[in-house]
Formats: sequence, C-alpha cells, structure tokens
Amino acid sequence: MTSGRAGVLVDCDGTLLDTNYLHALAWSRAFRDVGEWAPMNAIHRLVGMGGDQLVPKLLGHDVEGAHDAHDRRYRDLRDDMLAFRGAGAFLRRLHDAGLVVVLASSANENDLGAMREVLDADDAIDEAVHADEVAQSKPDPEIFLTARDKGGIDPALVLAVGDSVWDVEAAQDAGMGCVAVESGGFSRHELSEAGALAVYRDVAELTDQVLTSPIGTLLGAWSRSSPTEADGSGSVARRRGSGVVSSVEPLRPRSGRP
Repeated sequence: MTSGRAGVLVDCDGTLLDTNYLHALAWSRAFRDVGEWAPMNAIHRLVGMGGDQLVPKLLGHDVEGAHDAHDRRYRDLRDDMLAFRGAGAFLRRLHDAGLVVVLASSANENDLGAMREVLDADDAIDEAVHADEVAQSKPDPEIFLTARDKGGIDPALVLAVGDSVWDVEAAQDAGMGCVAVESGGFSRHELSEAGALAVYRDVAELTDQVLTSPIGTLLGAWSRSSPTEADGSGSVARRRGSGVVSSVEPLRPRSGRP
C-alpha cells in the first residue's frame, strides 16, 4: 500500500451495469436445474452477494451444482447486459480527478471481463478484483479490502460505491464509507438505514453532484493531506503524501437530493 493515495472502489452489477435482474433470472433457472426453487423477489433481494453467500442464505443450505448452473444460465443472458447511462463517464470523472479507480465485484473473472467490455472504460480503471481472487464474497469485506490494497490506496482515503445493502455492510466491515445508488433495486430508505453515507438515483446523478458528495469530501481531504504534482495541462496528475488525515469531519448519512 502507498501512503497518501486516495481512491474509490466501485461495484459493478447494479451499480455500473443493469444486470441485477439478469442475475435473478439466471439464479431462478439454475435452482430449477438442480431441483430447487425460490421466488424471484427473494432471489433479487440477495443479488449483490456472491453465490457462496446467496445460496445458503436463500435456501438454508448449499446446493451442489447450483453455482455452475448459475454461471451457465447467466452466460445465456450476457447479450442483454447493458451499462447504465453515464457509467463510463462516472469512472472517467473519478480518474480525471486523480483518484485511483478499482472495480470491486462479486462476479467471477469471466463475467467481470464481459462487463468491462460493455463498459468500454478501461482507460479509467486502474485495477479490478473479482470473486475468484478472494475466499469470501460480499457482504464479507474481503473484496473491498483486497481492492483497496491492490490499488495501493491509503485506508484513510478510500470510499466504496455500490447499489446493495450488501455493499454497504461489506464497506463498513472493511472500515470505509459507502456511497450508494438505487439502480440495483434497493430503495433509498433501505440503503440509508444500512449506513450509506449518501444515496443517489444512479451513477449519472452522482457524477453531476460529485463535488458535493462524499467523494468531493474525499478529494478535499486528499488535497489537504498531500502535495500536488501537475501534469502540464493544469490538472492534477497525482497527489503524494505521508500523513494520515485526522482532521476530516465525519461523514453523515444523507440523501443525494432533496
């Protein structure tokens, strides 16, 4: 980890891409394939967890073959995968501000690769972490902790962005705040009650309000803690520092809009 580097860990399914309902459908079909059943609404409530967490949480026990069946069924739906409006612009806005941008997804490596193709924003992504790189998926904090360390981000200068209460819980357990969006299907009330620092309709709205969001507070804390180095065009290419910020006012949960 490099002291002084500030960054944002961004969830993918439901946050950057409109895939949560595709996963719900894939899980529904997968359960029938292995002789199980669960209502679609109950499945959707758990999307955002990795399969290692979702199956026993939903059914009360793990099911042999369910994960492979989901992966197979989801591959059939990949052609329906779409990025949310402004997803690429959001990542570029963070990157252009000098923040380290790390994708932090409970998806497997192949599905994350497919999402990156749809996003078409690799120029703004510094690192990425997928479920195959960790032992436990969300809401366990391991994905966010691994993403933070892989990006070389200072623990005092990091935020997560996600769409589910599982993202919020994972971020809190990792010792970081989470900015939430409603685009995955969880309501503003649910995300706020889970502990999200702020809730926005989607990443397009968050981009429009980024300077007044917790991400703007992060940028302010970073600039106060670190000297800056310009890239010749007048923008900040990187900020470097050796101290941990201790004077930042605590961020309080709030709504992204009135």
